Amino acid sequence: MIIPPNLDARLDTLPDYPFARLAKLLGAPPNADSIVMSIGEPQHTPPAVVADILSANAPLWGKYPPANGSAELRQAVADWAKRRYDLPDGLIDPEKAILPVAGTREALYLIAQTVCGDRGGQRPLVLLPNPFYQVYAGAAVMAGAEPVFVPGSAGPASQPDFSALPAEALDRTALAYLCTPANPQGMVADAELLERQVRTARKHGFVLASDECYSEIWDKAPPPGVLGACASLGDGLANVLMFNSLSKRSSVPGLRSGVVIGDEAVIRAFSRLRSYGGAATPLPIAAAAAALWGDETHVVESRDLYRAKLDMAEKLLGDRFGFTRPAGGFFLWLNVGDGEQAAIKLWREANIRVLPGAYLAAEDSEDGNPGQPYIRVALVHDLATTETALKAIVSVLGG
Repeated sequence: MIIPPNLDARLDTLPDYPFARLAKLLGAPPNADSIVMSIGEPQHTPPAVVADILSANAPLWGKYPPANGSAELRQAVADWAKRRYDLPDGLIDPEKAILPVAGTREALYLIAQTVCGDRGGQRPLVLLPNPFYQVYAGAAVMAGAEPVFVPGSAGPASQPDFSALPAEALDRTALAYLCTPANPQGMVADAELLERQVRTARKHGFVLASDECYSEIWDKAPPPGVLGACASLGDGLANVLMFNSLSKRSSVPGLRSGVVIGDEAVIRAFSRLRSYGGAATPLPIAAAAAALWGDETHVVESRDLYRAKLDMAEKLLGDRFGFTRPAGGFFLWLNVGDGEQAAIKLWREANIRVLPGAYLAAEDSEDGNPGQPYIRVALVHDLATTETALKAIVSVLGG
């Protein structure tokens, strides 16, 4: 079998996926006593209603689901978005502006295949924050685009401002990924920045993909979202897509239920592409997902537990490792001097698995890899396990 030569050439521009890199770095896989804080997999108890609804809808496993999800799920998502962002009536048409997807990773990857075409005879650009969720880079490269890594406008603990880029770069841009609250740092894009990003996308004719999977896990105040920015600016949802998921919001990562909301023309094209290569949401899962989007009680309970873990982290870490309390999400982004060496030390001495920050960032020609000094620590376990792990981090790494 002969592998197409351009396949390896494109893949060679990407490092191994972060968890494959971590496995190589640490050598041994986790064991029964390991505390795995390297992956953002919520361990909170899923709402009981999920099992009940899946059981009640078991006969529907025998039916092929529609590619665009059930009408009930689309309506539940539209109702949630309207409540969450105080949107005006009619902004979101559940039949045209909402696309259920099999988790957001697949959708964030495939959107680049949908929108990255020739830009005035030039190779298209895809803008990414730096640090970033690694799927963005893989999506850009495999769509034949050139990834452009955009640092935070006010340093590594801030959001990028795409409007500050040169006009010639923006004119070549086909897609820009934004993540708020950010993975891994937890900072939030404020309403003013979101509106500026939307205006920039519209002016230069690219799609703004706002990854808001951590939007419902927040500390002091609910983060603004790109849909709210669209409502403030007018012109509907033009040039904008918002990606969200039940994985973090409802602690059901195994349900693989996400959603994309936005520009009807882009949703229509995205739906056409996904009819060839996307996984439709099974009808029992759609029924459970609709119920989860319609309920806030379990979200509040889960958010309170994350907040309690942040309280514990603040108490145990203090001012060590440059600790700052994230505005959203459940990651700690700790400056330990050398993320890889810290990850090795924690694994060997405490059986704790964390992710080196360099695996979530790209080299910058001026400053090197902005994630190199950091580790990402996912506060996904129960309070007792979290306390044990944080005390061990302090003991092993000092600070």
